Amino acid sequence: MRLVIARCSVDYAGRLSAHLPLATRLLMVKGDGSLLVHSDGGSYKPLNWMSPPCSLDTAEPDDDQRAAGVAEVWTVTHRKTADRLIVSIHEVLHETVHDLGVDPGLQKDGVESHLQQLLAEQIQVLGDGYRLVRREYMTAIGPVDILATDAAGRSVAVELKRRGDIDGVEQLTRYLELMNRDPRLAPVSGVFAAQEIKPQARTLAEDRGIRCVVLDYDAMRGVDSGHARLF
Repeated sequence: MRLVIARCSVDYAGRLSAHLPLATRLLMVKGDGSLLVHSDGGSYKPLNWMSPPCSLDTAEPDDDQRAAGVAEVWTVTHRKTADRLIVSIHEVLHETVHDLGVDPGLQKDGVESHLQQLLAEQIQVLGDGYRLVRREYMTAIGPVDILATDAAGRSVAVELKRRGDIDGVEQLTRYLELMNRDPRLAPVSGVFAAQEIKPQARTLAEDRGIRCVVLDYDAMRGVDSGHARLF
């Protein structure tokens, strides 16, 4: 991972346009190729980013950019959509590179771990004809919770959460992009399964062709939740 603290401005050009004026920011270039732009606020969320697959190119500024104080221009281009994230660097204040090695992946809490076990045993919850291939299917960027096949025999990657938010959808998206490059698995569709799925996460998932499934944890473990039901 490469960490750069720099005075910079940032422009996003593609399906939407966005501009971050000149300020001091943290630029994170991760081993998976993504670039994230962070400020000193906003908690964990970046101000802007480009997800893989993408490529980073550096160039000298043109005369107008140099006159405006730009020392270097980074252009990050998404390989599928051709969207571009353009970082105009005025001054690098600090730069460091770290090899983080292979991450063991997120250790799930008891409920998520039990949900995974229950869904593996009751894979038909996802639909008629679904079959379990394996739990914790390992990829180069971490384990997919469940790999299954649908009624037509096509591969399905399942990401499980207690509460499904946008980060979970992004995580599944990265898995799908990688797995669909494997001719032994492709085409791979995605299922985002959780006890509760936030509206923003559902919207993003459906926009990316990912199916959302709300899981009834109590019903799956054979416990009456005590809540009134219509059916």
